[in-house]
Amino acid sequence: MAYRIVVTILVLLATICDAQLSSTFYDTTCPDALTTIRTAIRTAVSKERRMAASLIRLHFHDCFVQGCDASILLDDSTTIESEKTALPNLNSARGFQVIDNAKSQVEKVCPGVVSCADIVAVAARDASFAVGGPSWTVKLGRRDSTTASKSLANTDLPFFTDDLQTLISKFTIKGLTAKDMVALSGAHTIGQAQCFTFRDRIYNNASDIDAGFATTRQRGCPSSSSTSNNQKLAALDLVTPNSFDNNYFKNLIQKKGLLQSDQVLFSGGSTDSIVSQYSQNPTAFKSDFAASMINMGDIQPLTGSAGIIRRICSAAN
Repeated sequence: MAYRIVVTILVLLATICDAQLSSTFYDTTCPDALTTIRTAIRTAVSKERRMAASLIRLHFHDCFVQGCDASILLDDSTTIESEKTALPNLNSARGFQVIDNAKSQVEKVCPGVVSCADIVAVAARDASFAVGGPSWTVKLGRRDSTTASKSLANTDLPFFTDDLQTLISKFTIKGLTAKDMVALSGAHTIGQAQCFTFRDRIYNNASDIDAGFATTRQRGCPSSSSTSNNQKLAALDLVTPNSFDNNYFKNLIQKKGLLQSDQVLFSGGSTDSIVSQYSQNPTAFKSDFAASMINMGDIQPLTGSAGIIRRICSAAN
């Protein structure tokens, strides 16, 4: 009996080890995977710098729903209700065609080997580095889901009106800390937002927004709601919108956070000290951002025999 127990434990340990993500996962099966993905991402970002923020956000929105399993890439089908049409993603999640192109390039060199989930994770890292942000070692070996969850996307993803405690709770549920949350929010330094997400904030004359900042932002976001007005874009950081730096945090201290969910990070609450640190120390911010991206990439990956390797990222084929 004791022998069987020991054997069982060893088998379980071996299974757990096999299921671990590893930065060398494709070294033998697809040694050109990372360089192929990097070329595709660099090309996309060079054509449209905004794409860097979109690819980082895509990885974030993927990992927060069912884990980092590329479920966000799946289109509607007879069995799937796509996450793309969930409120936090509708008309705002972008970069799908960039991932599709990277996948097609990888398929040419090693078909059926590299998952879409791993491509999304690597793309976020390469996009960050392409615009002056940090790089980090991406752990690999995720597999792709055959399901998606629009309902979870609507409940689990942060919303632009969330208060601080709601945001902290949403990150805690995913195994991330408040520090991870603030660091990851720093990616907004290269992001953009649609007018409808910040209209109320810039027109409500509240005490947590700089009046001059609100007036400036009103010029690009009319008070009246219409399809065209609602979709007008504005940089989240007006100072250096194309540079991955720490100005986002400096803006928050000056009450110049564009989204309500940004400004609550510096509003007399528990995250004020983290924002202050990052506003003064860009090196600390970039280092913590890289670490938090690694942490986020560890959220509930499918490994081993779980999931599949999709040949087309938008279909559970």
